[in-house]
Amino acid sequence: MKKLIGLLLCVVFLGVSGVSLVQASEKGKIVIGVTDKLTDLDPSNAYDFYTWEVLNNVMGGLMKYKPGTTELEPYLAESYEVKENNKVYIFHLRKDLKFADGTPCKAQDVVRSIKRVMTIKGDPSWLVTDFVKDVQALDDYTVKFILKKPVAYFVAIVATPPYFPVSPKYSPDKIEPDQTAGGVGPYVIKKWVRDQELILEKNPYFFEPAKNKQVVIRFYKNASTLRLALEKGDIDIAWRTLAPVDILSLKRSGKYEVIEAPGSFIRYMVMNVKLSPTDKKLVRQAIACIIDRNDIVRRVYMNTFAPLYSLVPQGMWSYEPVFKKYGDNNLALAQKLLKEAGYCRKNPLQVELWWTPTHYGSTEKDLAQVIKEQLENTGLVKVTLKSAEWSTYVDYLRKGAMMISLLGWYPDYMDPDNFLTPFLKAGANKWTGNKYSNPEVDNILEKASSIVDIKERTALYKKAQEILAEDVPYIPLVQGKLFIAARKGIKGIILGPTMLLSYSSIQN
Repeated sequence: MKKLIGLLLCVVFLGVSGVSLVQASEKGKIVIGVTDKLTDLDPSNAYDFYTWEVLNNVMGGLMKYKPGTTELEPYLAESYEVKENNKVYIFHLRKDLKFADGTPCKAQDVVRSIKRVMTIKGDPSWLVTDFVKDVQALDDYTVKFILKKPVAYFVAIVATPPYFPVSPKYSPDKIEPDQTAGGVGPYVIKKWVRDQELILEKNPYFFEPAKNKQVVIRFYKNASTLRLALEKGDIDIAWRTLAPVDILSLKRSGKYEVIEAPGSFIRYMVMNVKLSPTDKKLVRQAIACIIDRNDIVRRVYMNTFAPLYSLVPQGMWSYEPVFKKYGDNNLALAQKLLKEAGYCRKNPLQVELWWTPTHYGSTEKDLAQVIKEQLENTGLVKVTLKSAEWSTYVDYLRKGAMMISLLGWYPDYMDPDNFLTPFLKAGANKWTGNKYSNPEVDNILEKASSIVDIKERTALYKKAQEILAEDVPYIPLVQGKLFIAARKGIKGIILGPTMLLSYSSIQN
């Protein structure tokens, strides 16, 4: 009775003071809000960052990044060996691995899952097929990879979802986007209503028990509703993606913990090299001249992002600011290039710029509008803005249906190769839909991936970036940080360079 009276007095007091009462989640339950979307709960085809985050919580790989670092450590494997000059990798599995239903997971399941990815040939399959010649189960607890060539960073690649062992309930040769059987990880999927709610429960069979019993992910339409949900107490954590104005406001309020993730997240424009008029290199180069990154950073992101002049992010070894040669808002050079391409004020360049409303947060409309303004302020370009929700947007990308589109990239693995090969190498870049192919770049990237010496690799990646700036199949825009806001009392939030949030360490 005393507790009830105390609570009623508290409510009355808070009501008089005008402060809303924020209800915490029940003990052991964590509620996370996002504006993002899940695409495929199938690692054979999932190739977007947020879906990979969820997969990393309901599944796992032979290796993983130590929380908060770029340091790799064994996970489903307990150890590994490297032989034949980085061409053969042997992983020794833990003997206590079980799928979400309690079925043992053995080496044969790892092999089955990886060969399934190779068979289905989904968007991320290149992470397997470009590297793996064969994968074998030497016994119940030993997996052997025979690579097509020596790869110095292969342990980073096996930490990605295409290498995660999946439940035998997954079809052996078909994509199952709504399959909830999962793999071997800290959580079991109990409920999923697409674009509404995902409920995860602690996996009783996992060797590293989660520090909470349940995680609920709620999907919100935009950053405003996400922030409101945090302020009302509907969620404990607001994650991917709050608007810059909300981040600054939540920081100033002092009522929430606002945590920054280090920035290896990049934003860029995809230029379709097969659709007219962006099939002309002069046109792509001219657009690169017009883009004003500092204006974008100031007006769109309120200085929470930084200008970016390559696809490789600043701070990563081999970064070369190759797009600085075009400048920012370099109208004189843009006019010269457009004139050579046959355009003028009477005959302006006409392009379509595509954006997606929710996947990258509420600033995306502003980003598209600012780029449109920058291009049209020249008097030489006319821009038609078009948008589509993320699932449709991804479909259009795959079909190469968009002329210019806005995308973002979060690293699969922490190596410069991951910011170049998925974009520039023919075949590996099919997910972008821009159909870029340059045999010289393919050869450079192929050679760089098999060399151990960082100096040699750096020289090759520098050359690849120089060709990127010459061909302009993409225009780098900005490099950002990710922010997470949580109510007071939430502990165990760890953000690192991979920017994948691990749910199992979070407590209330």
